[in-house]
Amino acid sequence: MENYLVIDGGGTFTKYALMDENAAILEKNKVPTPGYKDHKKEDYYRMLDGIAEQYRDRIAGIAMSLPGMLDSERGYCVTAGYLAYLSESPVAEELGSRYGLPVSIENDGKCAALAEFWQGSLKGCRNGAVVVLGSGVGGGLILNGALYRGSHFSAGEYSYVCANENQSQALDGYWGISGGAPGLAKAVAKHTGTNWEEYDGIRIFEQANAGDAEVLKGLRDFTDSLAVQIYNVNILLDLDCVAIGGGISQQPLLLEYLRESMDALVDNNPIKMVSPHIPKPTLTTCKFYNDANLIGALYRFKELKPVA
Repeated sequence: MENYLVIDGGGTFTKYALMDENAAILEKNKVPTPGYKDHKKEDYYRMLDGIAEQYRDRIAGIAMSLPGMLDSERGYCVTAGYLAYLSESPVAEELGSRYGLPVSIENDGKCAALAEFWQGSLKGCRNGAVVVLGSGVGGGLILNGALYRGSHFSAGEYSYVCANENQSQALDGYWGISGGAPGLAKAVAKHTGTNWEEYDGIRIFEQANAGDAEVLKGLRDFTDSLAVQIYNVNILLDLDCVAIGGGISQQPLLLEYLRESMDALVDNNPIKMVSPHIPKPTLTTCKFYNDANLIGALYRFKELKPVA
């Protein structure tokens, strides 16, 4: 059985793992990611050198999960999110030449969707979506039993969705700002009168699970808004299932509230006066959390079978 080096290139940390072909993690670690404001592509590649040298003689290839709009067929970063120094670069080709190994790349949200489709909550689904609630809102779409990338590799980039037409000129008007973990903090802060920057997911759910009424009101506002966007995605695509990922998705209360918000949205929909049936998505959580991008990146490598 062959082993692979799998890398999840985040904006703060770069996680990496030695994995076998069935996605079993044999070793795992992380290192700080060079910041895009004061580093260049070569700085990032030197950081990867330190990882690759540990495993070069033990692996059959390198699979990478990266942010941004990526052409995974060509191994090309059109954009690269917080790894801006990788934009407009043939990353897979450059790293393949650097290490003498086949290298694949895929968008991180799409990797999460592939992981769930391969071995997780979307396994067996013909049409499904993953919505990852992190610092923004990412994810991926499985349509007709395959990952859907779109014409410009941006399908599933939910952060760009305008969630409030009255705030189209403000960041808070977009799903990536209002719908991620910072959006939850802002929703809670409106009810508690606290600076939203003092909140993180751990504190919010500690207070919510303890029954703090004001925090629960903020959580309700957040899931009501989240339900609207997931409802819209489902109306457009008619999905079997929508799986919620990201750190806060590990809190059972989030899924409980989200399901209640979705029920209320559908049950009180005035369109029922015209049509008695309003499609409602099945909601669940992702099976894989912090390892989803690693697992999906390996799946994509196996699909592509790149050569050095």
